[in-house]
Amino acid sequence: MSRKLSILLLAALALPVQAKVDETQAARLGQDLTPLGGERAGNAAGTIPSWQGGLAQPSASYRPGMHHPDPYAGDAPLYRVDSRNLEQYRAQLPAGTQALLANNPDYHLNVYPTRRSAAAPQRIYDATRFNALRAELISGGNGVAGVAAGIPFPLPEDGLQAIWNHIMRYRGDQISMHTNQAAVLANGAYNLIKLERDVYFLYGRDGVSPQDLDNTLFYYRYKVVAPSKLAGSALVVQETLDQVLAIRKAWRFNRGERRVRRLPMLAYDSLQPDTNGLATADVVDAYNGAPDRYQWQLLGKREMLVPYNSYAVHQQGIPYERILQRKTLNPELLRYELHRVWVIEADLRKGFSHPYAKRRFYLDEDSWQILAVDLYDKSGELSGLQESHPISYYEVPMFGSTLETLYDLKGERYFVDGLDNNEPMYDFNAELSPRDFTPGALRRGGN
Repeated sequence: MSRKLSILLLAALALPVQAKVDETQAARLGQDLTPLGGERAGNAAGTIPSWQGGLAQPSASYRPGMHHPDPYAGDAPLYRVDSRNLEQYRAQLPAGTQALLANNPDYHLNVYPTRRSAAAPQRIYDATRFNALRAELISGGNGVAGVAAGIPFPLPEDGLQAIWNHIMRYRGDQISMHTNQAAVLANGAYNLIKLERDVYFLYGRDGVSPQDLDNTLFYYRYKVVAPSKLAGSALVVQETLDQVLAIRKAWRFNRGERRVRRLPMLAYDSLQPDTNGLATADVVDAYNGAPDRYQWQLLGKREMLVPYNSYAVHQQGIPYERILQRKTLNPELLRYELHRVWVIEADLRKGFSHPYAKRRFYLDEDSWQILAVDLYDKSGELSGLQESHPISYYEVPMFGSTLETLYDLKGERYFVDGLDNNEPMYDFNAELSPRDFTPGALRRGGN
């Protein structure tokens, strides 16, 4: 390729590739649509209610620092789905969930009344309304311009816009948390790894302008606390908005070497450490990072049975061995509901390699949280299932996962992250700043 042609190609990629919606469409937000773009009305059958604002305030029994009391603890399951009645509900289930049920006769879904609990601060709603008129994809769809908070594309026209809505959804201003992860082997054996984690979100912060972002979405760090043989190892990530323009920056502190190293790549199909080879870098938060290696297609909306309002598995004091069963999580601690979800299909582009040649994502219409993902291997066979088990963190307010799982359907093993039942609850008011997420800070924290 000539130098002149290369320059022209780069210039083309820098141009916006999507038009903004008009005033008439944007005016629907907060009217027949929710402020984030979901359908405000319920469904015709009455099995999905209308959105009434979600859970935007904590209950009277809530105290700061508590594991969140279940506002729907009095709900009884409407029905149960298992391998025996799977055919009746197949159309409402992700392919991975169908396989999990078919292959595990003791596993089941307890389906509860639908509660549309997702909520966000008013300023996020206001920013989303602003974004509908101004947000645009740039760099061939690998970046977003004109926004600093809120959902960028509340009325998505294609799959790229929809996946950016998930990547850029509101998750608080900062979070400090203690969680555990485990790779559960086919025989049921596992080792817990306890992590201290901090996140400082730049996108979505009150008062931040697009110019303030400087191509940065958030800062992230973790430190391994246990087991002792891994304790002290740590990682810092500076997450860029357009990762084709500037790749994610990551540094790791190795306790054995007592030095900080810049990681050449922590993205796409790079394997996460200590996950038994189960988790690639881009499965964190169900999907993260640049979308450039996939072709994205928006397949529309469907009514699906998905994890939702997962307060039961979030409660304080539950022994982790009660949650982590052989082959699956304990189904009696999980809650499924019927919700409308956006369905996106991602196909790996030619010339790229990844364990998942195809992914099908199911995004909650009320929050843009990915709730489930079907994973297909290079031969086109269904190989995995991801699930995000969310709650409304109503004191923020923010809707997000309390537990994430990735099932290897062929190997009959799974990876789970977010176990916090016997740890301090998330602190959304932690005192953090970008200075806490540098190689120097990582080095000081490791000593």
